[in-house]
Amino acid sequence: MKIARLIIFLLLSVQLFPQSTGFFSVKGKEIVNPEGKPVLLKGIGLGNWLVPEGYMFKFDKISSPRLISDLFNILLGEVEASKFWQKFRQDYITRDDINFIKERGFNSVRVPFNYRLFVGAAPEYRLEGPGYALLDSAVKWCREVNLPVVLDMHCAPGGQTGDNIDDSYGYPFLFESEENTALTVKIWKHLAERYANEKIVIGYDILNEPIAHYFDKEKLNPLLEPFYKRVTAAIREVDKNHIIILGGAQWDSDFSVFGPPFDDKLVYTFHKYWTPATRDVIMHYIEFRDKYNAAIWMGESGENTNEWIAEFVQTLEKDNTGWAFWPYKKLDSPRGILSVTPPEGFETIINFAKNFDVSYGYIRDSKIDYPKVREILFNYLENIKLKNCTVNSEYLKALGLK
Repeated sequence: MKIARLIIFLLLSVQLFPQSTGFFSVKGKEIVNPEGKPVLLKGIGLGNWLVPEGYMFKFDKISSPRLISDLFNILLGEVEASKFWQKFRQDYITRDDINFIKERGFNSVRVPFNYRLFVGAAPEYRLEGPGYALLDSAVKWCREVNLPVVLDMHCAPGGQTGDNIDDSYGYPFLFESEENTALTVKIWKHLAERYANEKIVIGYDILNEPIAHYFDKEKLNPLLEPFYKRVTAAIREVDKNHIIILGGAQWDSDFSVFGPPFDDKLVYTFHKYWTPATRDVIMHYIEFRDKYNAAIWMGESGENTNEWIAEFVQTLEKDNTGWAFWPYKKLDSPRGILSVTPPEGFETIINFAKNFDVSYGYIRDSKIDYPKVREILFNYLENIKLKNCTVNSEYLKALGLK
């Protein structure tokens, strides 16, 4: 009888008092920290660093990373453009930026990345590239100041969204290409093996905003959860420690594609832009959480007024839903934590991009002043440094932070 009582006591203790695993995990509807205590994530997304976006440069139709890369190759030449991007990645996010984010009161950070930084050229697609060292640096800086980090594949092979944000060619080819699917699985498995024992990593955000609404969702949506299951199975071969984060279809908005959780460390993420900031907007996700006793996370929102931000934060937190707003830093805007000052003459770059034409005639007739353009763009690189940025204090206040 004594042994039986002891076993019952131990089982109840495990249920009532979660044991520390050293890693972030999931317990029912809660994300729990390494001590096993519930945590409400309050994070920011490091947009534009490893996934440049046109609007963060004030570009319109030059919107995706590959188009921006082509533009800069034309403006600078490939050699100087390569130097530009090396310097850009070196200075856009640094140890000082991570310290700043921590000091402002955030308890997490989301790092978007483009798969292209992690693989070599076709057909071998060797797992190599500058992305590994860059992610390693970010994770190291986060560990130094105890700022937990989510790794987010913003651009997957073939494209998961079919728009500029995934650096695709205008369609979510990922889901209908075995080669693209296999490469995505290969990259995630490699990253999971690399960070399997890294306790500052919260988890892996598998795909950002899959399947835009203007494609055939009746055909594509049923492919999403099986894809997630395949990636999850590969990750679990090398990493049983970390949370796996799954976004709904149609820009991380539609959870109807999901059945019951198929892994014991899943978090389901939704994104919300340009909606009312009221509770009815998130009821679909709350109902999903209650139905499956599952954890949810608002992984991206923002690009709105400070009043809207403040109201949405309150709406989320009243329902015990953690968040990560967007973005941390961008050019000449109050709608982010930091604003980058445009260098003198930057409107020359904006105007060229606005009228951009790939024809050699347009490039020749534009009579680009190459030395001046180089000066402007490398002055921009000086301005992206934290010490030269403007802090949008009202945006921070809207988030309830310092």
